[in-house]
Amino acid sequence: MFETLDAVLADAAAHLTRAARDRKSPMHVPVVGTADGDLRMMVLRACDAGIGLLRFHTDARSPKAQLIGANGMASVLAFDPEAKIQLRVKGPARIESTGPVADAAWAAASEYARRCYLALGAPGSPTDQPRSGLPVEVEGIRPSEEQLLPARENFAVLLVQPTLLDWLFLAHGGHRRAQFARSGPGQDWQGTWVIP
Repeated sequence: MFETLDAVLADAAAHLTRAARDRKSPMHVPVVGTADGDLRMMVLRACDAGIGLLRFHTDARSPKAQLIGANGMASVLAFDPEAKIQLRVKGPARIESTGPVADAAWAAASEYARRCYLALGAPGSPTDQPRSGLPVEVEGIRPSEEQLLPARENFAVLLVQPTLLDWLFLAHGGHRRAQFARSGPGQDWQGTWVIP
């Protein structure tokens, strides 16, 4: 089934590009890790065909945004249980809250998705009771464009440029694993088979 490194790389790209487009994909919400070892699940919003850039949305006030801004690295772990494929990617990461990529992502997001960035405090802020942190007037409703204006300053994109890719296929007859690396964003992937 997976006899060549080119087939493996194509499989990884197909999984990630589908995950970004299809909310029913098992890889749509991968685990994202930061340099401090913290992990969280995030919606994969975009992946180009060459696995050159992964895009996620985040709150610019979040601890992960601050850490990535300071460290500039992230890792992503995704699994498709039906296909029995695990993907791990690592690479330079950055947070963009202004500019064309962030502006386009903001414009393409639904009102409900953008509403999250109206929270009165940064993610992880203490609260005296269970609450969303949203202003009362937008809780449980689809906010208007006017109501969403203050949210834009809290919105950012997390962009990961994978330079390492680990592909694992779990098979009853024997697992298969391949690793790929590139010297930097935009460079060609160089792969090798490894023992699972």
